[in-house]
Amino acid sequence: MRVGLIGSGNMARALALGWGEPVLCTDGGSGRAQALAEATGGEAVASNRELAERADVVVLAHKRAQLQAVAEEIAGAAKVVVSLLARTPLDDVQALYPGTPVFRVEPNTPVEVRRGVLAFATPDTPADGDTEAQVRSLFARVGTVVDVPEALMPVAGATGGVGPAYWALFTEGWVDAAVRRGLTPAVASTLVVETMAGSAELLRARGHDTLAVRRAVASPGGTTARGLAALERGGVRATLAAALDDVVDA
Repeated sequence: MRVGLIGSGNMARALALGWGEPVLCTDGGSGRAQALAEATGGEAVASNRELAERADVVVLAHKRAQLQAVAEEIAGAAKVVVSLLARTPLDDVQALYPGTPVFRVEPNTPVEVRRGVLAFATPDTPADGDTEAQVRSLFARVGTVVDVPEALMPVAGATGGVGPAYWALFTEGWVDAAVRRGLTPAVASTLVVETMAGSAELLRARGHDTLAVRRAVASPGGTTARGLAALERGGVRATLAAALDDVVDA
């Protein structure tokens, strides 16, 4: 399945690197398409129309404000369309591509290392089974595909899509705290990042049982319990809830 990316920004680049195959790509004049083509062995195409005619699936990775203009260029030429556009309902995209299978996916940047999570909007009207299976297979190559009702896609994006930035900020704060108490930045970073990676694997192995993982570390009245209490006093749960609400309601 030959992929064409309209838009060659950060998410398009992460997907292309995760797939590890040549892609067709365009940009709005930034030069990013050429850089992406060189990184993947693909091709920066002269126009969106040419890309749509040559690609098996067109991935919309452009700015949301360009939705109408891009559709006017490629509608009728695109065989299959996948929209990555945040805050853009599937119905809005389908209306611009009548007669073309259209899907909506919200990935996050770890797709670059094939550890992403990708929210896959479940449409009200099912698409052709073979086409949907091919699209799912394409995105499953770069991470875990999670079915999400279309109405809840904004919540999914505010949970998985923004997650790497939150974990990066949490890592910075934890490393800074350790450095303040004497660790070198290199040692602190290794301890924090590898602890996060190992904890994720442990949670996965234990069926996402967060309570069991916490209890395995935190003895009543022990040092870990004191640290957890400090996080609770700092409002970690309320802060995370507020962050999600702010993104969903943006």
